[in-house]
Amino acid sequence: MAEPTGFWLIRHAIVAENARAILYGTLDVELCPASLLEQVPMYRALAHRLPRPAVWVTTPLARTRRTAEAIFAAGYPSAALHVEPALVEQHLGEWQGLAHAELPARLSLKPHAFWPLAGQERPPGGESIQDVIERAGPALERLAEAYTGRDVVVVSHGGTIRAAVAHALGIGPDAALHLAVQNLSLTRLERHADAWRVVCVNELPGY
Repeated sequence: MAEPTGFWLIRHAIVAENARAILYGTLDVELCPASLLEQVPMYRALAHRLPRPAVWVTTPLARTRRTAEAIFAAGYPSAALHVEPALVEQHLGEWQGLAHAELPARLSLKPHAFWPLAGQERPPGGESIQDVIERAGPALERLAEAYTGRDVVVVSHGGTIRAAVAHALGIGPDAALHLAVQNLSLTRLERHADAWRVVCVNELPGY
């Protein structure tokens, strides 16, 4: 039996405080400098935990590339970073840049308990989480085909990682949004010949 393709999905590091005050979606915000220093032990733990060798994938946003570079600086051998646009965060359209307090008046659906928007809520000019599932799923299938039997480390985003798990399990967006995906957490998926397998979700480095 052929070896599965292993996906090691990491949510990027904590963003800067001013970015956390708004709905940043696909805005190219900076990481928090203080957290980068404070969380060095987490980067070291990830550097030790992740498979070697592996294909490394980031999204077009700098926060994923900088997170990968911090893991390399903490001890993982530097690797080429392949950019996959289809694994970027949910695009919030006209709502990107809004303060969190401004959002409720614009919603057409009740917000999810663990996400600012319900799974089917589509901002003007943006995407719903259902849309994210429908673009992230095929991207994972393409990567699985391109790197069959290998390990693929993907530094991505909370919404996209939930979408990836939703694709693997065949569940809807609102169910996926119940999953906790913290910054720098590890979620592992395997693509076998006939099915996906979820190995873990939200594993924190060092725990």
